[in-house]
Amino acid sequence: MFALLTVVASGAAQQAPSRSPDVVFVPTPSAVVDAMLKLAKVTSNDVVYDLGSGDGRIVIAAAKSYGARGVGIDIDPERTREATANALASGVADKATFRTEDVLTADISPATVVMLYLSPSFNSRLAPKLMKDLKPGTRIVSHAFDLGSWKPQQRVVVSDRPIFLWTVGGR
Repeated sequence: MFALLTVVASGAAQQAPSRSPDVVFVPTPSAVVDAMLKLAKVTSNDVVYDLGSGDGRIVIAAAKSYGARGVGIDIDPERTREATANALASGVADKATFRTEDVLTADISPATVVMLYLSPSFNSRLAPKLMKDLKPGTRIVSHAFDLGSWKPQQRVVVSDRPIFLWTVGGR
């Protein structure tokens, strides 16, 4: 079996995970991306991680609209290549990095904001990692799906789509 290598926006090579994606890529509509970033109150001081980043639109929007640094993590090397190309084309490759990794094992501890659009079962599997690995005050925003028993602090609806907000260590 051959190891796949992907070039990320920072220029580093990454080995692709050996398992297939748990979630099918479905792009988040632009209005929802904007609402997610606003709900998280993203600023230029933030490091926005998008878990299951797909084509990179959330990380790219965070960099373009707010000046935030961003990291997209996706298990599919094709999505990582696409996101990297999109960041270059958008002029934000200096602020946006995309890594081909498994979000369940990736280091997400530098994040100040985490974005999700995964699935109910995957979010439930991911919730313990988020609680364990993220610093108090880190904001988590999920499009469409909650985090199981971890109740959100806020829920808004944009274009008939629910968006949830949690703050690590928050009530």
